[in-house]
Amino acid sequence: MHGRPLKVADQTPNHFQEKNMTDLSIQSQLATAEVQLRDEERTRCEVWTRVMGYHRPVTSFNTGKQGEFAERTFFNEPGRG
Repeated sequence: MHGRPLKVADQTPNHFQEKNMTDLSIQSQLATAEVQLRDEERTRCEVWTRVMGYHRPVTSFNTGKQGEFAERTFFNEPGRG
């Protein structure tokens, strides 16, 4: 396998098929291509957060705690990136 160029998967649009994967312009186009999923292809994402020093899934919170989680605001501390 060493030295052999990779091929783009058959599921990609026709204009990408059978192109050499060493072509960086094609790789960047694939990376930015919009993905469309049908509803039956989607899966629920479980969100976890840190509470009182340990991590828990947000779905296990009671109604009040879920409301507090939804109201949280995120910020960047100056000088920390």
